[in-house]
Amino acid sequence: MRMIIIAGAWLALAACSQDAPPAQVDQPAPEAGEDMLYATTPVEPMARGDVQVIEQAPEDMEGTATGTLVTEEAIDEPAPASASAPGVLQLAQASTAPSNGRFREGRHFQRLSPSQPTSSGPDTIEVAEVFWYGCPHCYEFEPFVRNWKQNAPEGVTVVGIPATWNPLLLLHARAYYTAEHLGVLDELHMAIFREYHERRNPLDSEGRIREFFGSQGVSGEDFDRAWNSFNVQSRLQRAEQMARRYRVTGVPMIVVNGKYTVDGRSAGGLRQMLDVAEELVEREKAAR
Repeated sequence: MRMIIIAGAWLALAACSQDAPPAQVDQPAPEAGEDMLYATTPVEPMARGDVQVIEQAPEDMEGTATGTLVTEEAIDEPAPASASAPGVLQLAQASTAPSNGRFREGRHFQRLSPSQPTSSGPDTIEVAEVFWYGCPHCYEFEPFVRNWKQNAPEGVTVVGIPATWNPLLLLHARAYYTAEHLGVLDELHMAIFREYHERRNPLDSEGRIREFFGSQGVSGEDFDRAWNSFNVQSRLQRAEQMARRYRVTGVPMIVVNGKYTVDGRSAGGLRQMLDVAEELVEREKAAR
């Protein structure tokens, strides 16, 4: 039987969270027989195997709730009907008509009302991934998103939106946009994930991030210029605005064309998020 909690785990989470301690959060009572764990923003990577947790945003995102509890059972619940194999993305091959789709609003995805603007042009369908470098589930999910991006059909754009709801996440978001500004995001994106989760470098200061960029061939002068640039600051502000517009309550999350949001809990698992997103993309294509 899985353990609900151990004292050391709670101490680690409390030390790493900049929000109220978990015990002060208004949490729904767990159902009988379920082992649950709540986390906000842990700095240390979490071990896989016992409980799956979706990182939660604080309760200041325009009234959105915090403290959602996610069990391993909830994350690993099979997707309805016959979901495609993990990592096999079929955006261009979906044959199910939108009206007869497998996934339902309010159960497998949520509709944003009103629809929100995207960062892509009006002639493209945007699939946005909201993530945090320190989230273990984002790290697990990222290779599938990269595969999706590489195989996306014409007219579909896949973009990243780093979460920004506390100072540590803001640092990591700035690192993301600094790499993008320098034109090295493709090379450094997964490297940043690995630095955090495999080498256990929390990247919790500008100095540590600068040192990491240097190890990847970016000069200190180039880093400083990009890090403090108006372009990076503007992108950070936009990321904060989009998180509020999209009502981001946790990561990873997918936002399809500014109209629909998908998370691991509603989709039935991290990998099943892609199946839901595929169908929503097809709905958008059929509606044009």
